[in-house]
Amino acid sequence: MSGNGESGTNADKRPNELLGSWFVRSGWSKGELARQVNRRARQLGANHISTDTSRVRRWLDGENPREPIPRILSELFSERFGCVVSVEDLGLRTAHQSPSVSGIDLPWTGPQTVALISEFSRSDLMLARRGFLGTSLALSAGPTLIEPMQRWLVPSPAAPREQPEPAPSGRGRSRLSRPELDLLETTTVMFRRWDAQCGGGLRRKAVVGQLHEVTDLLQEPQSEAAAKCLFKVAAELAELAGWMSYDVGLQPTAQKYFVLALHAAKEAGDKPLGSYILSSMSRQMIHLGRPDDALELIHLAQYGSRDCATPRTQAMLYAMEARAYANMGQPGKCKRAVRMAEDTFADALEFDEPEPDWIRFFSEAELHAENSHSYRDLAYVAGRSPSYASLAEPLMRKAVDGFSEDPEHQRSYALNLIGMATVHLLQREPEQSAVLARRAMEIARKVRSERVNTRIRKTVDTAVRDFGDLAEVVELTDHLSTHLPETAEAV
Repeated sequence: MSGNGESGTNADKRPNELLGSWFVRSGWSKGELARQVNRRARQLGANHISTDTSRVRRWLDGENPREPIPRILSELFSERFGCVVSVEDLGLRTAHQSPSVSGIDLPWTGPQTVALISEFSRSDLMLARRGFLGTSLALSAGPTLIEPMQRWLVPSPAAPREQPEPAPSGRGRSRLSRPELDLLETTTVMFRRWDAQCGGGLRRKAVVGQLHEVTDLLQEPQSEAAAKCLFKVAAELAELAGWMSYDVGLQPTAQKYFVLALHAAKEAGDKPLGSYILSSMSRQMIHLGRPDDALELIHLAQYGSRDCATPRTQAMLYAMEARAYANMGQPGKCKRAVRMAEDTFADALEFDEPEPDWIRFFSEAELHAENSHSYRDLAYVAGRSPSYASLAEPLMRKAVDGFSEDPEHQRSYALNLIGMATVHLLQREPEQSAVLARRAMEIARKVRSERVNTRIRKTVDTAVRDFGDLAEVVELTDHLSTHLPETAEAV
């Protein structure tokens, strides 16, 4: 029995070969892993944890640590390898958790959706720090992610609406007016603009707070039309909270918000919005090295909104399909999806009906950005193929030019400057890459996006690995340490 309560006893222990395999590949020493566990535990408020090299050795020998250590190890290895490394992947047991704060297989009913969003957003506001629910959240992937999401397509049972209970004495019935609902929608649009311009770290807590307020309204008596509108607002805010969490590196938190957003969109009866939420989940899976899951999510989005999504939304889904195929190493299917995205976007330019605000980000510059990243990703998957890099280069240039003239999408501008820098590295043009990376750093200092910072650091690491002796690369490394030092993530 451990002295500080970190680990439990284990009868007939055998070496944990799964944990040992991930540990060896990480390149960490036992001391380094112990230090990282302690640091993350302090961020979670678990100050009683004090891990050392001997304790890490016992885990490798088969001892099962108690929560929150398994979750911490899952997060650390996931970040190290850029893909989902679950507690089960590490050969560690998971404690039973209630569905209210863990997992994604949740009831698809309105009252439960409201209650879960309310509970989750309240916990987020109370413990707004990195990994705030680290003892009870884990990323889902594979069938445990896809199968619950497929229930988005299952029609809700037609049941008579329950009449709300009479309001307590002295409190009138809450019936939001159309102007009040319009104000909520306008506020959501404003938050989305701030995110695009300033990054996810600046206004995330404000969005979570607004989401919590909307769930309070949904728990009060409302007309059927007002309730549907409120569910739509809740879905958009939850998606945005998820996107901002993803942007600052809170991956399990982001996924939970996306799932809750999809539930709210179903209650709102808004299939195109649901497809957009699924596309955000798909982007996260690509980021985490799970393109198979990303493709499943996109196909689910396409099927669910096939008869109601606007051409612009359909073009966005095709572009994300291409990203998934690229990362799966399927060039033929990737190129076909790129063509479909381009052709459908051309139809979008002829579309003269109003479109929801959440899809307006998908401009011509964004189309070029997604398709260029697909070809760039293909180049890496194909062993740094110069032919795919040459396909990416003109599209990436168009994206950079388009975003350079758009002050409302500075994060996208920075991301595409980095994308262009990686293309130049693939083309063995480190001098041009260094110039673009420095420009991206200047923008990164103005936005609060750990995603931007991480991509910059990875690009500089690649430049150092391939062209470390070049003067421009040496200067770039110095510039990075001065202008973009490692800092704690904003939430």
